[in-house]
Amino acid sequence: MDVDREAGGRAMLAGLLNASHLMPLDALPDRVGDYSRAAGLTGVLIYVADLGRQELHLLTGPGGPPPDTERDIRIEGTAPGRAYQYGRLTPATPQRGRGDWWVPLVDGTERLGLLRVRSAHDDARAREDVDRLAALLALMISAKRVSSDTLARLTRTEPLTLGAEMAWNLMPPRTYADGRVVIAASLEPAYAVSGDVYEYAIDGPLVHLTLCDAMGHDTAAGLCAALALGACRNSRRQGADLVAKGDAMETALMAQYDERRYVTGILATLDTRTGELDWVNRGHHPPIIIRGKQWSRHLKCPPGHPMGTNLGLPSTVCREQLEPGDRIVLYTDGITEARRPDKSVFGLERFTDFLIRGEAEGLPVPETLRRLIRAVLDYHDGHLQDDATILMCEWLGPALDNTHPAAVLTGLPSRDHAPLDPESSQS
Repeated sequence: MDVDREAGGRAMLAGLLNASHLMPLDALPDRVGDYSRAAGLTGVLIYVADLGRQELHLLTGPGGPPPDTERDIRIEGTAPGRAYQYGRLTPATPQRGRGDWWVPLVDGTERLGLLRVRSAHDDARAREDVDRLAALLALMISAKRVSSDTLARLTRTEPLTLGAEMAWNLMPPRTYADGRVVIAASLEPAYAVSGDVYEYAIDGPLVHLTLCDAMGHDTAAGLCAALALGACRNSRRQGADLVAKGDAMETALMAQYDERRYVTGILATLDTRTGELDWVNRGHHPPIIIRGKQWSRHLKCPPGHPMGTNLGLPSTVCREQLEPGDRIVLYTDGITEARRPDKSVFGLERFTDFLIRGEAEGLPVPETLRRLIRAVLDYHDGHLQDDATILMCEWLGPALDNTHPAAVLTGLPSRDHAPLDPESSQS
C-alpha cells in the first residue's frame, strides 16, 4: 500500500511536470485535478495573493470553480491567512482519517499564495506529497506569470497606473533567501507607485542592494527611476564599483534630462563571507541597522549629491561590520514623512519600533514588512501622498547551507517539510 502511494505521488509530479511545458496557466487548475488523484488527493484549489498582500484570490480553469467555493479570502484574521503569513501547513476542516490543509505556495521564499488540499489520507506520506506538489506548482506559476495576463488580472484589486505597471515589471520579486541572507521589500501605494524602485542582486558571495527615489509623483518620475535603475544594472554587470555605479546613473540622467530631474538613492554591497557592508549615499536617508531584537541606529556616511544634479560633491564609500542576525533597512521618505491632515507624521521612531517589535516577536522578515505597510496605510487612512518603500536585508552568516525555505523564513529548525501549525483554528 505504501509502495503504491509512493508511486502515485511520483506519477502526480511527473505528469504535471511533463504537461507543464505546453500548458498555459489557465489550464493549471484542471490539470492539477487530473494528476493529483494519483496521489490520493481529492481536491486541490490554488489561491494567489493580490499585489497589496491583503487578499487571496482563486485561480480557476475554463470550467470555473467547484460549487460553493470561496473565491476571495482575506489574509488578516483568517486561518488560511495565518498559513500565508507564517508559511506553515495549517489544518482546515479536519475529518477523521482524511487530510484537509491550507498549504503555503512558495517559490524559494517568495510567498505566492496558498493551496487548499483535501486528501484521502492524513499521515506523513500525504503531507509529503502535498508539500512537493506545492513546491512544483509554485515553480510553474512563477515561470508562467511573465506571460500570463490571467494571473496579472487576478492579483489586482484595482487598475495599476502606468508608472506602477512599469515599476512592478522592472523590479525583482519582493522576497529572496539563500541561507546567507533574507531579503524582503515592500512598496506602497502598490497600484499607483510612481518614482520609487528597489533592486537586489546576487553575485557569488556579494549581495548588491539598491533603493532609488525619483523626483516627482507622476509617470515621468517612473521613467526617471527606470532609467536610473537600468544604468545601475548595466554598469554593475560590467564590473563597476559603488562609486562608478552612481556616476553611471548620473551620466544617464544628465544625458536624458540635463539637470531637470534627479534621483536620490542608497547603493550598497554586502560581502556575505565577512559581513562587511559597503555603501554610498546619494542624497538619501541613511540606512538603519537593527541588532539583537532591541537596538537600532542610523548608519553615518557623508552624502553625495542626488544623481542627476551635477553638483560635484564627492561620493564616499563607507563600511559597517555586521553581526549575524543584523538587519539592514533602506527606506524612502514616504514611510516616515507622510503627514495626516493634522500634520502629524508616522515618524522614524514609530517606524524603527515597529521593525524591532516584529523581530522580537519572531515574525518572518516579509511578514514584518507586510504588517508595517498596513500600519502606515492605517495611520494615513489608507491614502499615501508619496511612495513608501522598504528594502530589508538580514545577514544570517557566511554558510550557504541547504536550508528549507520554511526554516529561513520562520527561524524554525531545518526540516524536510513545512511545519504543521498546531494552533490554527478551523476555517
